[in-house]
Amino acid sequence: MARAVGISHDSVHRIWKNNDLKPHLTRTFKLSRDPQFEPKFWDVIGLYLNPPDKALVLCCDEKSQCQALERTQPGLPLGAGHIRTRTHDYYRHGTITLFAALNYLDGKIISRTEPCHTHVEWLRFLKQLDRETPKDLDLHLIVDNYATHKHANVKAWLERHPRFHIHFTPTGSSWLNLVERFFADITQDAIRDGSFTSVRQLITAIEDYLSLRNEQPRRYQWHAKGEEILAKIQRAREAMATAG
Repeated sequence: MARAVGISHDSVHRIWKNNDLKPHLTRTFKLSRDPQFEPKFWDVIGLYLNPPDKALVLCCDEKSQCQALERTQPGLPLGAGHIRTRTHDYYRHGTITLFAALNYLDGKIISRTEPCHTHVEWLRFLKQLDRETPKDLDLHLIVDNYATHKHANVKAWLERHPRFHIHFTPTGSSWLNLVERFFADITQDAIRDGSFTSVRQLITAIEDYLSLRNEQPRRYQWHAKGEEILAKIQRAREAMATAG
């Protein structure tokens, strides 16, 4: 840019800084093309802003491909004058899927680990939720549009258990499901920086993390106003239409 306009690079840097321009950064995004976006959007937002009486709101999803990675050499801990280190290479000992249901009202997590994530494992998780929640409460589950959540066997089981109410997020809108916040936390706190010699060791680390977390649960609360979110999405759509 400096060469193109004939000024110093310091001047370019100062102009960018003064105008909050950051050309070296990019941000990923995706706008939902779900034709039922707004009805699904308000359905989920309504559960957060006005939870139903005598019911639990559970944000549910599966975190697949949790990898048991063993670093090839021990890393160095944080110390004066240097940051933590870890080797870039590793031995891969397998993967698991973590199923999680985040209780929106108190922040506690109901979870299980499985070797894969077909409708069979999802059904096992639903049955676990049925066992581990008070029988006199309805369960409102916020889930995405993954095919296993809509399998015929799953639908048949849900029909036989009417206290379960499924609320699907719009396609391409996983950001509406607050369990994704939890997945980000457990990835950073317990999985990404670990070194695991087996899948069993990874599962133990996850279970220990969840046990401690549920002793002092961290609640994620929804504060954003639906109208403001929809207005922002509309501005993004208009900008894309102009650019494209």
